[in-house]
Amino acid sequence: MKKGLIVFIIIVVVILGLYSFVKGNYNTMVTRGELVTAQWSNVENQYQRRLSLIPNLVNTVKAYATHEEKTFTEVIKARSQATQTHIDINNADEATLAKFNKVQGDLSSALSKLMVVSENYPNLKANENFLELQSQLEGTENRIAVERRKFNLAVQTYNTYIKRFPNNIFAGMFNFETKVYFKAEVGASKTPEVKF
Repeated sequence: MKKGLIVFIIIVVVILGLYSFVKGNYNTMVTRGELVTAQWSNVENQYQRRLSLIPNLVNTVKAYATHEEKTFTEVIKARSQATQTHIDINNADEATLAKFNKVQGDLSSALSKLMVVSENYPNLKANENFLELQSQLEGTENRIAVERRKFNLAVQTYNTYIKRFPNNIFAGMFNFETKVYFKAEVGASKTPEVKF
């Protein structure tokens, strides 16, 4: 009788220990996955901030640089494309993220051309509104870089956790899949060529 009770207690302890282990791993995977999603929201928030600054910047430059319609059109078109490009980061693959990155890169390129245009107009460069918008845009670009780095760090932490043994077994059982990293656009290390 005592022997049977001891075996029963050992079985219950093992089952409770296993349950606790699986529950802990599952909850950690969920938490880290949610951190990736939250960090992606921070990235999108900074891109949205940039999109919100662009109309004011374009209008300010337009007031001084009336002969630069092609540049304004490029910026407006690139902004429109960026506004229409959305990603569900939980279902994103490398191609989807690359497409998003390309659209954002096109917008950055168009904005760079707009900044080059501003160099040709001394009165514009002295305009307080333009200087403030330019400063906000530069700050936003820095924030985007910081949030993208934090996103990649959250992805790395999540991916590492679900790939480690025995977590990889539970990740497979519960359909936790690796997340994609934000990668620099091909050719991003080259200085953009600006032609007018």
